[in-house]
Amino acid sequence: MIITSLLDTDLYKFTMMQVVLHHFPAAQVEYRYKCRTPNVNLAPYLDEIREEVHALCQLKFTDDELEYLRELRFIKSDFVDFLGLFHLPEKCIQIDKGELPGEIAISVKGPWLHTILFEIPVLAIVNEVFFRNTCKEPGWEEGRRRLRKKMNLVIDDPALTDFRVAEYGTRRRFSKQWHDEVVETMRNQMGAHFAGTSNI
Repeated sequence: MIITSLLDTDLYKFTMMQVVLHHFPAAQVEYRYKCRTPNVNLAPYLDEIREEVHALCQLKFTDDELEYLRELRFIKSDFVDFLGLFHLPEKCIQIDKGELPGEIAISVKGPWLHTILFEIPVLAIVNEVFFRNTCKEPGWEEGRRRLRKKMNLVIDDPALTDFRVAEYGTRRRFSKQWHDEVVETMRNQMGAHFAGTSNI
């Protein structure tokens, strides 16, 4: 299971969702997935993506997760109470073959309040399913080397003393495991240069 918590998403999704609850609870929306990289064959992984999305739709917020959200000063208590009853509605997401060879078609349609949290985990699922099937032996050391090189561009440049970077990679990550390692490495090695991650 790729997504094991509904908190494995970007923080801004919760601030948006809270606004939707309070101001647009009846709004209806439709989202469509678009792979922007040409010639990526996702069709062989359709069933695996469906299984992961099915597992995602079984998740609920735990008491500890709700308490964590309740402690955030900008999250209102009634919103956390709503999240205590929340799960992603599987009936609102369709995952099919696309029109072109290798394409997949993912669409989400339904109440904005109940579908807003689909975006980031679904994108992370598609990426991780694709990469775990097409990159059986990831080049972890090469990835670590590239990460160190990029961090050192900031750390070693005296002109960038006040420069800060935030990590926004959840939706595009190679895998949850790699994403966790990248965030932890940045946190441990970049000091004040690392502003944090968008992932809650």
